[in-house]
Amino acid sequence: MITTILTKVLLPLSLAIIMFGMGMTLVPKDFTRITKYPKAALIGIVNQLIFLPIIGFSLAVAFDLDATMAIGLMILAAAPGGPTSNLITQICKGNIALSVTLTAVVSFATILTIPTILSYSLEYFGSNTAVVIELPILDTILQILVIIVVPITIGMLVRRAKPDFANRMEKPMRRASTIIFILIFIAVVAANLKFLGNAMKQVGLVTLALNIATMGLGYATARLFKLNLKDAISITVESGIQNGTLAIVIATSILNNLEMTIPIVAYSIWMFVTGSILMWYFSKRRETN
Repeated sequence: MITTILTKVLLPLSLAIIMFGMGMTLVPKDFTRITKYPKAALIGIVNQLIFLPIIGFSLAVAFDLDATMAIGLMILAAAPGGPTSNLITQICKGNIALSVTLTAVVSFATILTIPTILSYSLEYFGSNTAVVIELPILDTILQILVIIVVPITIGMLVRRAKPDFANRMEKPMRRASTIIFILIFIAVVAANLKFLGNAMKQVGLVTLALNIATMGLGYATARLFKLNLKDAISITVESGIQNGTLAIVIATSILNNLEMTIPIVAYSIWMFVTGSILMWYFSKRRETN
């Protein structure tokens, strides 16, 4: 009963609150700003929507993960960057406008990419298991619309109608989002506690590899295409800091599988470790161009 309330009510509601808070920080130009940073935005979008799932899939196969762990990893790889990435980018002295643009654009794009990636993953990894796990594509799209698009849109409308209120609420909502994520994280860890130790042995290394690989690729591609350091920092952070709350909601509320959250929890630990290292390193730099 408690688990059902957590997965079916509290998690989706918590994510909607986080997305509403993010919406109050956005304005329409955050979506049109892509024309101002076309090269940087394109690199960031391609990294998140294409390369990240490919890396996740390759690692799941290379580490020979069982179906549940592999699908959990792919849920994470399909998720967009989270609001936390904007905060980390700010502390790292990256391009905040680019970070916000990538978060907003990719969040909306995942309405279509998440069902596509997960359908393939379920078919590929689930074919070797007796447990049949199906993804209700239409329901998934509708749920993602409800927990991402609708709250963000309402948040943007609030900002348009009450800009002063939205500006005052920006920091409190960021703190609230962080607190909500931590509470969700603790709740999921507690629910998985009895087999989390053994599972971490199985997915701890692969989730760390995914985090380092995606961040490394983000930075490498940005520098390869001669972007400045601020843009490179934004793309690096956006590539490696995922919306763990959304991933957990997909695993528990849509696929009804609590065990699939184990790779998500493991990755969340690593991304906060690597994110902290990035904040410590880049925040000390005077020259960021």
